[in-house]
Amino acid sequence: MADSEHVARSAHGIGTRHDLPVSPFYAFAGAFAALLVSFLGLGLLWSRSRLTGEAAGRPLPAAVQRCADARATTLALRALGLAAYLTLLAHLLLGPDDPARNPAPAAVYALFWAGLVPLSLLCGPLWRRLNPLRTLHLLGRALLRRPEPDRAPPAPLGLWPAALGLAAFTWLELASPAPASRAALLTFLGAYTVLQLAAAARWGEAWFARGDAFEAYAGLLARLSPFGRRADGRLVVRNPLDGLDATERVPGLAATLCVLLGSTAYDGLSGTAGWTGTLQTSPLGRTPTATLGLLAVIGVTGAVYALCTAATRVRGAGAAFAHSLVPVALGYLVAHYFTLFTTEAPHAVALAVGAGPGPVPEPPLEPGALAALQVCAVVTGHVLGVVAAHDRAVRLQPPERAVSGQIPLLVLMITYTLGGLGLLVA
Repeated sequence: MADSEHVARSAHGIGTRHDLPVSPFYAFAGAFAALLVSFLGLGLLWSRSRLTGEAAGRPLPAAVQRCADARATTLALRALGLAAYLTLLAHLLLGPDDPARNPAPAAVYALFWAGLVPLSLLCGPLWRRLNPLRTLHLLGRALLRRPEPDRAPPAPLGLWPAALGLAAFTWLELASPAPASRAALLTFLGAYTVLQLAAAARWGEAWFARGDAFEAYAGLLARLSPFGRRADGRLVVRNPLDGLDATERVPGLAATLCVLLGSTAYDGLSGTAGWTGTLQTSPLGRTPTATLGLLAVIGVTGAVYALCTAATRVRGAGAAFAHSLVPVALGYLVAHYFTLFTTEAPHAVALAVGAGPGPVPEPPLEPGALAALQVCAVVTGHVLGVVAAHDRAVRLQPPERAVSGQIPLLVLMITYTLGGLGLLVA
């Protein structure tokens, strides 16, 4: 494998059939049983909605709240995010075009993209305060002495810009001809920064929460953090499912999550021998074929979701149940990027602080343990998705249909689970 593709291809952390600690039959059977038992148990024991969204949580000590909200904390986080962004730019502009000696590719794909998962789960929506694009917007406004725009982004836009941004980034990672090259990363980063700052200049800082793909991505994952803010602004420790229940229903929410699910599914597909052979022999060429494959998998993922939610016969079901896909996406992200984060991220840090090129660290888990983690992550994500969907269903549907009306959602979760596990054993 060429060095220029090493980092991006390392993202394909899917175990192969011989890695699995149990046979594929038992993996499928166990996953199916877990979902079915969860569904039946919830139907019998969870007859009314128990999740309370942003009203839930135990307040953290006042000293913690003061420290978190202090101006010094905000400035330090903004400076840290901006310094990391400028350091990345410097390595892309001045460093060698070799990921073995330049930390920038691993920093983008491992330290940033994969690292947003543990950061958001452990610290809540912290990326919002680190986001260098917000800092650049504020600095630009101060230098030009322009007031913050008083018009909000159009409501119909919702998260659709984030969905498109995530699709563009996953194309760069999974389908572009040279995902780890300096030119590709600089082009993407430059174009993305200009577009985001232009939109913020028109609609203000409120743009980033929905229009910045990475802030939206981190914010959705942060819904499952045990730390969050109540509706009154208090920092709290909470049931992560309460945070998930508070996910705002906006246009493009389901599309954003289907892009995440579909791209990680394609990530697994791209590591199989069959698809590798297709890319090598396709008359269209590797990049067009990979692009069509990525779009097809995202499209199928979205179509399955749309069909199953429509079958619930709940008004606005596509938006109402989209939050249940967040833990599913999280399970896929853990399964696909655990190896990348634990090997390439330390390597990127070592290169950035001046250590010479050296071997990439070995994964912390043996193949069997890694495969077990992947299976558990996928199944756990789907079980949590079933719980979130069930609580929303008993709130929205009449009692006589609260359980039977969820059967399409159970079919959705089983379909996604079997598809995800199928890629683990392909």
